[in-house]
Amino acid sequence: MASNITPVDIQRFLGGIDYPATKQELIDYATNKGADNDILDFMAKLPDRSYDDPAELSKAAGELLREP
Repeated sequence: MASNITPVDIQRFLGGIDYPATKQELIDYATNKGADNDILDFMAKLPDRSYDDPAELSKAAGELLREP
């Protein structure tokens, strides 16, 4: 996983998305906004569930980043 990715990097490609959104909806939206493979690969590792808002997504991304 690209260790230099932050939740802010992910959010950059999700501006304007309607929440709640599933993981797949987030990935599809980021793809359409031009997210690169590092971002998409990281997002693919997020828990497969619905996210109620950007803060909830950022929390999940932060937890993933802290994993060894």
